[in-house]
Amino acid sequence: MDFDLTAEQQLLADGLSRFLATRYGLEESRKAAKIGAGWQPEVWRAFADELGVLGACLPESVGGDAGGPEELMVVTEALGAALVVEPFVDTVVLGARLLARTGHPGALQLARRVVHGDALLALAALEDGSGGVPTRVTTTATRADDGWVLDGAKPVVTTAPLASHLIVVARLADTDDLGLFLVPAGDDAPAGLGMQVFRTVDDRRAADVAFDGVRVGADALVVSGEQATALLEQAWDEGTAAVVSEAVGLMRKVLADTVEYTKQRQQFGRPLAGFQALAHRMVDMYIELEQAVAAQYLAVLSLDAPAAERASAVSAAKATISRAARFIGQNSVQLHGGMGMTEELAIGHYFRRLTVIENEFGSADAHLARFERLARA
Repeated sequence: MDFDLTAEQQLLADGLSRFLATRYGLEESRKAAKIGAGWQPEVWRAFADELGVLGACLPESVGGDAGGPEELMVVTEALGAALVVEPFVDTVVLGARLLARTGHPGALQLARRVVHGDALLALAALEDGSGGVPTRVTTTATRADDGWVLDGAKPVVTTAPLASHLIVVARLADTDDLGLFLVPAGDDAPAGLGMQVFRTVDDRRAADVAFDGVRVGADALVVSGEQATALLEQAWDEGTAAVVSEAVGLMRKVLADTVEYTKQRQQFGRPLAGFQALAHRMVDMYIELEQAVAAQYLAVLSLDAPAAERASAVSAAKATISRAARFIGQNSVQLHGGMGMTEELAIGHYFRRLTVIENEFGSADAHLARFERLARA
């Protein structure tokens, strides 16, 4: 495997990192997340207009730069290092990349709007009792007149309160096939679409979404049947790989901050880093990080592989990342002492995001079980 970035990819990484270092302050982002709109629209606009980040991983057919898995890794790792709450994974990876593959005219038009920063997307897939499997749904879509009627519930849909459109996974009542539907949200939401909005522990906006006789037009169905299942599974693996890369960015920052803190903080007249037991602890954290990086490369560079190979690599990476996120996150807080959980230090905010990633897109146990099933197939 070639782990070296091309010149263009390095420029993307450097440009995004510089932007985030100078114009994305932790205090401002947390204020927007906690008591503001939940995100910073001006940052999102800069991602589109100044940096071209929103189109970096999207095909030319929707106005993107035709970037692939490597560009996805570069962007999400940088976003993780800066603890960005703006919904890149939900909107670009689970949203626009999925829509671009459908070939549906309305889906392609919406993906183009994402590239220009004019739309936010949320994937409403998981349900209670689904076990984290996005294709295991009971939400129904029933034909009615010249359209469809949606009934069901989707809990904890991240980005839903901010989204201009939802991509809803439902089962077609007449064929039992899966279908992906585009449903307007926000001020344009149809009657019967309800949201219970809340803020997650890692400072993102989410909602429990209910569909009670929601009527949409015939063109709301963008893809169905085996194609819908395949595209959804591919998007879910890409979303998982994206948060794997995000976690690597988070853990790099957490480990660096922890090492620096232990060099400055003194106990019994000497820096904490001088105590052998604590030095060994940080070495263990570094080893976990390096294993996580190797898993990240495996997952990202397997995204264009056949479905079974892709799924195995992604599950192996997610199980590795879940373990590393817990170990590095918990030890970094412990090494900071009581300060590690305060709002003033960045470490507490990073720890909460790592804690969520541990189970986001499936827990370590779930991915180990999936990996075993695929290995036996």
